[in-house]
Amino acid sequence: MTGILYYGDNLDVLRTHIKDETIDLIYLDPPFNSKTDYNILFKEHSGELSESQIRAFKDSWKWDKKAQETYEYLLDTSHVPANVSKSMNSIVDFIGKNDLSAYLVMMAVRLIELRRVLKSTGSIYLHCDPTASHYLKVIMDTIFSPENFRNEIIWKRTSAHNDPGRYGRIHDVLLFYTKTDQFTFNTVYSEYDEEYLSKFYRYVDEKGRRYRLDNLANPHPGGYIYDYKGYKPPANGWRMPVETMKELDEQGRIYFPKDKNKRLSLKRYLDEMKGVPLQDIIDDIPPIGPHSKEKLGYPTQKPLALLERIIETSSNKGDTVLDPFCGCGTAIHAAQKLERNWIGIDITHLAINLIKNRLFDAFRIVPEIVGEPKDLEGARQLALQDRYQFQWWALSLIEARPFNDEKKKGADRGIDGIIYNPVKGSEKVYKGIVQVKSGHVDVKHIRDLIGTMEREKADYGIYLTLEEPTGPMNKEAIEAGHFKDVFGQDIPKIQIFTIEELLNGKKPIYPVPPDNFWTAEREKILGSNGKDAKILDFDKEKND
Repeated sequence: MTGILYYGDNLDVLRTHIKDETIDLIYLDPPFNSKTDYNILFKEHSGELSESQIRAFKDSWKWDKKAQETYEYLLDTSHVPANVSKSMNSIVDFIGKNDLSAYLVMMAVRLIELRRVLKSTGSIYLHCDPTASHYLKVIMDTIFSPENFRNEIIWKRTSAHNDPGRYGRIHDVLLFYTKTDQFTFNTVYSEYDEEYLSKFYRYVDEKGRRYRLDNLANPHPGGYIYDYKGYKPPANGWRMPVETMKELDEQGRIYFPKDKNKRLSLKRYLDEMKGVPLQDIIDDIPPIGPHSKEKLGYPTQKPLALLERIIETSSNKGDTVLDPFCGCGTAIHAAQKLERNWIGIDITHLAINLIKNRLFDAFRIVPEIVGEPKDLEGARQLALQDRYQFQWWALSLIEARPFNDEKKKGADRGIDGIIYNPVKGSEKVYKGIVQVKSGHVDVKHIRDLIGTMEREKADYGIYLTLEEPTGPMNKEAIEAGHFKDVFGQDIPKIQIFTIEELLNGKKPIYPVPPDNFWTAEREKILGSNGKDAKILDFDKEKND
């Protein structure tokens, strides 16, 4: 399968990179306008949980200059359908220019682009919550038309809990639309629950096969009238001719009661039944639990089973799936697993790096990423655009994770990233701290890094810089000395790397490989015969 990740604003990516009618299925799980800050929880080795939370995104919207400009764009019928302009004007007029309308304007302009890229046979699932689902449904009706609304799907995302002054809020909403009345829909079946099985599949034959009894009587007058092995036909006759009855009898599928005054019945075996066709309430897929093997620390991570169900239902192998708010990449993971092509878009390097690691851990693939710096000039541009995105990207080059969100109030402790190197079979964990500089460099930075190492009880420090380090900086790093790890190799206490060196493949010297992120479970690869094919492991560094 082919896949591509885009770093950037999904509106810009959609307009510049995604062609008309090229997508078979869209799943989007945008922010819900819950006015909440969501933090990524990183894997910990030292118990410093509070320091390992980095804000992934702020789910709050404001009516600002950008919202006003987007609203004015939506009112311009020279490039927006007149019904959409009229609808958005009515909505904003009704609820006013506020946080909610800013959110709806942001969603509307993107949904227009998503309809453009969707094939005529395509489907779209918008994942939301009751905060704004009613407004979003009106917008979806306007853009995709009410005739193409298929379902409002309810996902029970958590167990019962107490919400003071209201009923417990335990569900999300998925709005399912298609572009036309010709679309892919593969009926997926769920297993019968045990109560149903106990009630209906109460019989077991001599081979241990479980079955239930079904009526052989014709439901309306005009059935087949004949005696069969001494059993009289029902009032309306049998449902089938005698030839079919004989075939079923030879197959052992007819139940003969001892009393010939009672009716014959058809045996329906459980192992031949597909199950229960999926309904519009999903209550059999639990959320990601705190100890789940799926857990990757992303705040709004959805269960893989939920995305697999959507993708299996509304696409086929070889189709293309798009997730424009891909977060930690669950839709991407499911698409890859189910042999679909995929496109993911996210606006933070935290998410892009998380997905990159997830795909490698699960499938041993390294995805193409568009929008990440490929050279020094690209790195400089990113640093100018957003210092924090640059910082997160630079840390990903050495498999370090961000240490803290410096946008929050509080003292800067001189740490941008952190690396843990656990020794297998031992409680020993080496700790490295990282500083990232996108501007002026000075020997003072190295001295400060050494002081921070001592304060934080770190084993080594890494200094990443866009600019070339000075001679005194290199001298200070050398004078900091080395330490021997448990294997007897010398590890420099201070290592300095330019971004250009890292882009050219240079890597830090580690005591043992870093282990800083939650790890996705390895997926099994099926061979052409439907059995597990051999999974070839390889050196991540060599990317062989």
